[in-house]
Formats: sequence, C-alpha cells, structure tokens
Amino acid sequence: MFEGVFTALVTPFKNGKIDYDSTERIIEHQIAGGVDGVVPMGTTGESPTVSYEEHEEFIARVVKMVNKRIKVIAGTGSNSTDEAIYLSKSAQNAGVDGVLLVNPYYNKPPQRGLIAHFEQIAKSISIPVILYNIPGRTGINFLPESVAELVTRVPNIVAMKEASGDINQMMRLMELCGNRIDLLSGDDNLLLPVLGIGGKGIISVLSNLLPADVKVVVNKFNVGKFKEAQQRFYKLLPLCRAMFFETNPIPIKAAMEMAGLCSSEVRLPLVPLSDDNRKKLKDALIAYGVKL
Repeated sequence: MFEGVFTALVTPFKNGKIDYDSTERIIEHQIAGGVDGVVPMGTTGESPTVSYEEHEEFIARVVKMVNKRIKVIAGTGSNSTDEAIYLSKSAQNAGVDGVLLVNPYYNKPPQRGLIAHFEQIAKSISIPVILYNIPGRTGINFLPESVAELVTRVPNIVAMKEASGDINQMMRLMELCGNRIDLLSGDDNLLLPVLGIGGKGIISVLSNLLPADVKVVVNKFNVGKFKEAQQRFYKLLPLCRAMFFETNPIPIKAAMEMAGLCSSEVRLPLVPLSDDNRKKLKDALIAYGVKL
C-alpha cells in the first residue's frame, strides 16, 4: 500500500511563523520530482515545537495543496496516547491518506505499553497507520516480536518506518511481519540495504531537496537494474551523510536555503547550522552537482 519515496517534509518558517508560500513551492518540487507522497509534521517537520493549531492547519493546507496528486501521510504521534488520538482524528478529518505514529518518547513504556498505545490510536481512526521506530530519538525500541503481536490485533496498521539503524532487526521484522506490513527505510543512507532485504521504499529527508534523485534509486531497483541502483545510491551517499552533520532538520533546511527553496530558519532549541558545517555542506552539494 505504501511503496516508493515519501518525503519527510520540512516545515518552512519565516520570522517565526510557518511560511506557506515556501511550503507550496516545496510541494510542487516534490510532485515534479515524482515522489509517491509527502509526510508533514514528522521529525523533519519539527513537530515537537509547533502548536496544536499550527499542526492541524499545516496538515490541512498540505492536503489542499497536494489535491490528491500524491499521498499525504500526517505525522500524528505523541508520548501521550490521548494527544495522538486527537491529532490522528484531526488528520483523518483533513483528508490525509494515512498517519505516521512515532514511538512515545521520554516516558519509556514497556513493550506491552507500546502495543496498547498504538492499538488504541489505530482503532480510533479508519485510515492506514504507519508505525515509526526511531530509538535514537525516543529512547525506546519497538521490537519485531511486539509489532507482530500488534498487527494481529489491528488491521489498519500497514507499514513501519524503521530508523533503528539495525538491519538485523529489520530482517527479523520482515521474517515475522513481511506478509502483513510494508517496510520503509527511515534512513536515507540505508535505502539500498533496506530495499535489498525486502523493503518497499523510504520516508526520506534528502528528497526534500532531490526528490527525483532519491526516486530513481527505488525505480532502478524495482525493475531489476541493481547495478544502476547501486551507482545512483553511492553517488547520493555523501549527501545522505551531510544531512546529519548536525541534528535533522538543520542541514536539510540549510541546503534548501542554498537552493532557493525556503529559509533555513529553525525553532529553538534547534539552532542554525554552524559556519564550518555550512561550508562542508555547500562543498558536498556542489560536488554532487546541485545548482546553488
């Protein structure tokens, strides 16, 4: 159901407010680049520092801008089950094609708490749910055995964005649940390995800037042109690494500013890219061939 490239959208800011002119420009850039969908209000969208009102309005406006040309998957996760239910229902009412639910962060529930959390949220809505496992951000790892138990209870959980960085864990997930859910890479620099173990695509940071370039890796792989997929992936890999010179989305926003797509403005406690890393990032973009 969810295959291909889905862009983890940045939330452009201008003087502290969401910049909807830049948002529209970015969305048109995504559609022209051939992505399969966009993901507003995820990690890359700085969801922890937007208000409820901004969160709901941004998702609703993205849905209208996209106008059914590609899929919209709204980030609606929270460490509060009730808050996640509220945001998920709001996103469903706005017309999204699915929601992305990150592991609850900070409160560190046990595995049975994670199962209960996701089960309640998924059962509160009727649209598809993508789980989002990112232990490095949340402090908790949703294990494949727990996912397998969860998906037997809830039919609308259809995919997982896996950003644990652990290929062995992802293979175990495919072994247990591959016939029930789609695996999507949560790391640009693991796109090719994830496709190789049976993954269906990626929720990408880099595709904010280079949607067509990320998409071509998936396309080449899917038609059996593995050597070409490898070549395109390894050409992208230095830029994938550059997107994490500092905490995401600081570098991708800096790169998009250099390319004229939006401001590099982020909200505290995030801060602008350091001068040293800005130079390194610019050099990496120029080496790849990005027009700045």
